Amino acid sequence: MSILDHIGNTPLIRLDFLVRKRGVKIYAKAEFMNPSGSVKDRAAKEMFLDGIERDLLTSDKTIIDATSGNTGIAFAMMGAALGYKVKLCIPANACIERKRLLRAYGARIIETEPLEGIDGAIMTAKSIAAAEPEKYFYPDQYSNRANIDAHYKTTAEEIWYQTEEKITHFIAGTGTTGTFTGTSRKLKELNKNVKTVIVQPDSPFHGIEGFKSLDATLCPKIFDPTLADERIDISTEAAYKMCKRLVREAGLFVGVSAGANVEAARKLAEKAEDNSVIVTILCDSGTRYFSEEIWEELN
Repeated sequence: MSILDHIGNTPLIRLDFLVRKRGVKIYAKAEFMNPSGSVKDRAAKEMFLDGIERDLLTSDKTIIDATSGNTGIAFAMMGAALGYKVKLCIPANACIERKRLLRAYGARIIETEPLEGIDGAIMTAKSIAAAEPEKYFYPDQYSNRANIDAHYKTTAEEIWYQTEEKITHFIAGTGTTGTFTGTSRKLKELNKNVKTVIVQPDSPFHGIEGFKSLDATLCPKIFDPTLADERIDISTEAAYKMCKRLVREAGLFVGVSAGANVEAARKLAEKAEDNSVIVTILCDSGTRYFSEEIWEELN
């Protein structure tokens, strides 16, 4: 049994302290409990295995991709466990904790122009892979169907059974959009009445690491906008505030993207019908953000 076999089957945690409306329940899926510490383990595993199955990833090739951190960490973990070299393009202003973790797993990092954000990292990875295709396996997480499939086959099914088929709303944020697209598509097949909500930063210039403002950046090719019944915009400040509430009131030390997701779930709960069951994603752990100013004010 390899470390890949321990990805998924994460618990749902009920967040009663956020709910004021009678009968409404909010659950958060604890994806930080995956082996490398984030929801991206699911997509990375599926892309990894898909590449091997289609003979695109062979023992002599190096995995290369663009990342804001978590997918790259998942690739680096799998590369270390299974003997593949990994090279990752990451914005230079990404959290120091993430870059140190990537190096700890043995991945090589190429830091890209910070002002270009993840889009700059994508263009760099694409250019390197195109120049030497015989040398690299480029999964391209923003365009890879396997990213969607991972959540279609696992995340959605787990949520469906963990809520005893009672889920009424699913909420996820914008990064690669793989979690939202894959999970939403499957849940709507299981019950056409499930409402799916996408969460975005309220500004192109934001501090919600891992999220994209789809209005101002390159839209991932895998995103299916027809699946979104509603969109909720969250400010960086509101996401930070929710992170602090989660650690102090629920003992959940999670990252800023998780805070944004939960804040969106809280807002939705205020207007949801009685007996609604709302599920969102705790994307990763707060330990990857210790150097961020969000934690400097805690006493």
